Amino acid sequence: MIGYRASVRVYEAQKGESHMKQSAMLTTASLLTILFITLHLTGDILFQMTPAGLLNLFAVFVLVVQLYGTLVLGGRRAGYIIIFLGSVLGLIIAVIHMKGRRGLLSGDIGNSGQAFLFVWTLLALGITSTFSVILSASALLSLPWRRSRRASTAA
Repeated sequence: MIGYRASVRVYEAQKGESHMKQSAMLTTASLLTILFITLHLTGDILFQMTPAGLLNLFAVFVLVVQLYGTLVLGGRRAGYIIIFLGSVLGLIIAVIHMKGRRGLLSGDIGNSGQAFLFVWTLLALGITSTFSVILSASALLSLPWRRSRRASTAA
């Protein structure tokens, strides 16, 4: 009986450790996604793909919400939803720039020495965004969808 209890404790400890690793990976990937979106937005403004103006403050607001969801609401359903939506936005940004007439190397960026950094940032944004989408979706799916009435009345 003692061996069984010990193995149950080891399993629970490993499960908790796995959750901590996944949470740390999600936080890191989300923060990197925010960083790469800001670097990308900077490139868009510098290469006049996006006009500099007040519309960029909306992007700053969206990134602040994602930062809040990552750091303050981390581990909660609302945090996972915010991270998921922000990461989907990052993925959409990468996909939009990969296709279309104004793709990666068209316009001013294709004639610039800065094209390498711009393309690298988009690839890194696509990678971290995809990883964040996967981890946040996995975390959302692992949460219970409803609280039982017993748990809410006992508290």
